[in-house]
Amino acid sequence: MQTKRTSKAGFRSLLPRFREDGEPLFHRTLRGIDPTLLLLILLLAAAGTVTIFSAGSAYAENRYHNGYYFIERQIVWVVIGVSVMLFSLLPSSRFWYAAAPALYCITVLLLLAVLAVGIAGNGAQRWIGIGPLTFQPSEFAKTALILILSRYYADHHARALDRKNRKNAFLYGTLFPFLLIGLICVLVLLQKHLSGLIILGCIGLLVMLFSGISLRYIGAFGGVCGIGVTLFACLTDYTKRRITIWLNPEQYPLDGGWQTLQGLMAIGSGGFFGRGFGNSVLKYSYVSEPANDMIYTILCEETGFLGAAGVVVLFSLFVFRAVKVGSRCSDPFPRLVALGIAGKIAVQVLLNLAVVTNTIPNTGISLPFFSYGGSSLVMLFFEMGVLLSISREVPVR
Repeated sequence: MQTKRTSKAGFRSLLPRFREDGEPLFHRTLRGIDPTLLLLILLLAAAGTVTIFSAGSAYAENRYHNGYYFIERQIVWVVIGVSVMLFSLLPSSRFWYAAAPALYCITVLLLLAVLAVGIAGNGAQRWIGIGPLTFQPSEFAKTALILILSRYYADHHARALDRKNRKNAFLYGTLFPFLLIGLICVLVLLQKHLSGLIILGCIGLLVMLFSGISLRYIGAFGGVCGIGVTLFACLTDYTKRRITIWLNPEQYPLDGGWQTLQGLMAIGSGGFFGRGFGNSVLKYSYVSEPANDMIYTILCEETGFLGAAGVVVLFSLFVFRAVKVGSRCSDPFPRLVALGIAGKIAVQVLLNLAVVTNTIPNTGISLPFFSYGGSSLVMLFFEMGVLLSISREVPVR
């Protein structure tokens, strides 16, 4: 009986209390977080929301007969996202350490549910509907993968880095984490979600790298992932066509190459200072998905090199600050979570910019904080809350 009481008390100690010593919970919580990190998050969210308003107005008017369609819904998602962020920053990292296995299992069940009862669209089945709302479980998978891998390496740090015992180092440093990553990736692969597969693979590689395991093992894991993605691309007509269009977009100006060519035209026409906010020409039914995957091209057209570079600088400052928070953590779990979140944001930004500049084939990768969407934005704010919670534990100067 004493053990049970202690166990319950121990679990309750992980949950935030609404008042402590007469001080409201949010006062105590917000006082300790990194203000620079919070400011960068709010700036990115504000810049993204304003850009969606400008980039999506013409498309929204043409398709929904309401130029405010995207911005009205995005503001709702931002409000929900900020609320989720406030919730996720309340507990300490010990709570998310305890919750990581449950979140991973829930994610696996959601990914299985997509295959069974998911909503299909554009040749893929990636969404689950709840009433009028739909969401992508693959967005949950990115966060869950960071948390479970961080917990795994926190628990098996010594054996994963055992240089004297190669068997232990391989099993605990590479094979077992590979199984955790592989289960998620296979389920996403069955959804024909190549961009999600790539991002999840990159997240796995980055957390493995940040854990400190041998680069040789990381290289082997990366090679297996690369072979898997290549085989998928070569054996699937859908992806083979995208590669063909990527290599020669000019030969498909009215078909698959239209989006790429118009996006490049929007980027080039912005010049150094841009056409001015709201003055994009190519958002009028030229650039496909102007409020989503291709939103950066409209940003370049309207704000020019200065605005486009300014957004990159904002993301760079955010990643630098998040890495600084993670590097100050002595505990491996919060350190890996912070570095994993920073790495995920960096990967998505780099891949989105690579897609819109036709550096890599178009795989439909959104730009964090800027691309229109509900589940991705809410999960992004959730991650920001966890990151801010970690920053509260390790004050950064």
